[in-house]
Amino acid sequence: MINQAIASLVQYAVNRGLIEEDDRVCAVNALLERMKLDSFEAPAQLLDKPVHELLDILTDDAAARGLCEDDPVCRDLFDTGLMGCLMPRPSEMRRTFRRLLAEDPRKATDWYYAMSGASNYIRWDRIRRNMVWKAPTEYGELDITVNLTKPEKATTTGAAFKAAKQAAAAYPKCLLCVENEGYAGRYNHPARQNHRIMPFTLDGEPWFLQYSPYVYYNEHCIAFSGRHYPMTVDGHSIRQLLDFVTVFPHYFMGSNADLPIVGGSIFTHAHFQGGRYDFAMAKAPIETPLVFKCFEDLEAGIVKWPMSVIRLRGADRERVAALGEKILKCWRSYTDEAAYIFAETDGTPHSTITPIARRRGADYELDLVLRNNITTEELPLGVYHPHPELHHIKKENIGLIEVMGLAVLPPRLKRELARLAELLVSGGDLRADELTEKHADWAEELKTRYTFTAGNVDKILRDEVGVVFSKVLEHAGVYKRSPEGKEAFLRFIAAVNA
Repeated sequence: MINQAIASLVQYAVNRGLIEEDDRVCAVNALLERMKLDSFEAPAQLLDKPVHELLDILTDDAAARGLCEDDPVCRDLFDTGLMGCLMPRPSEMRRTFRRLLAEDPRKATDWYYAMSGASNYIRWDRIRRNMVWKAPTEYGELDITVNLTKPEKATTTGAAFKAAKQAAAAYPKCLLCVENEGYAGRYNHPARQNHRIMPFTLDGEPWFLQYSPYVYYNEHCIAFSGRHYPMTVDGHSIRQLLDFVTVFPHYFMGSNADLPIVGGSIFTHAHFQGGRYDFAMAKAPIETPLVFKCFEDLEAGIVKWPMSVIRLRGADRERVAALGEKILKCWRSYTDEAAYIFAETDGTPHSTITPIARRRGADYELDLVLRNNITTEELPLGVYHPHPELHHIKKENIGLIEVMGLAVLPPRLKRELARLAELLVSGGDLRADELTEKHADWAEELKTRYTFTAGNVDKILRDEVGVVFSKVLEHAGVYKRSPEGKEAFLRFIAAVNA
């Protein structure tokens, strides 16, 4: 069986273009070394199994012989090392990527995305376990995923933000550093022998492209600086986003905000996230046209979206970047006490922007999502953060992906929603069950509007989770969708034009 698994894994690598026929014997020997085996006999028949099952066979054997611990982390470290035996050199992949990029950017990313999956860097067998659906709302169809591949994160507070920026492992310094390429990993850092990154330039700086191993949406990619320095949202980063969509016009690219609570999970390394996907926010129309002084050549407006979004569009990317930077600088220093918008308190800044760039034919489109992370005693996780009554569904930071309309919900919801469905149909006590107690208020309200049956309960719950997520986004919006909120939003626009 072990000989079959090794031979089958090598044949898989040949079939998927990871290695060539001439590499077969060398690849077998590299796997034997990894498995601490000193002989091999080519089997008469190969195993008809997907790559993750072949890796499981070899890792089971390695664990049984004491080559690795039989726990999930150690197994991942070991099987990634197996795939590392079958990977092209970075220089080989970069030559191919550059050649395809010169022909057509889509060809380059299609090839690179396929290779990232073939190498098992993207573990498709796990990603397919995620629960994924679309939910109709007044803002269009929102994307919902119950993420079963990563644990639920705690909300990033100011103290945690500061500690994260100060902490740095000796090597690699973080999960985004170039030194991850080919790294063997350790118990608190994933193995990356099957990881390859592609270089390019943004606004004169060396950057790299990779795909997210978690793939929340189609071709979910990450662009990151070749240097390890903190992420910042400024005019430079806006120009970099517009540069990216110049090189890869079929992708959008955005940045998480650079402050705790409203920001992303890795503040220590400058990076963006993008991909080939049309989120609900990108499809949302402009509902209030705007004109900015000295930028009358650009289209602009407030987007119909639960968060506060200014959209800019024009053929001249330098003009789009200049207006985006002007709005950002104004927002950073803007205070409107009547709307509870404070630029800073006691020297701590509160306002920033989540910017997203995309192409519309020859035009550049830039969405600027206004963010503010001020807290109060009543709302210690943030005034513009999902409020406690929504935490039963979503408590984490609202980062770039959520901002655009994709809810990344914690894995606990798989069991909780399934149990909730059972009790809603059977009429059981929602407050007596630890899985459903936190959802009881929400579910009791749903019971006033629906008659639940085994045939409709799952769809109703999925649709209503989407409604909750739309409220999550409304809470994160600094200007509410009300006459008063609209008036306050326009006061800020007037400040930009002053």
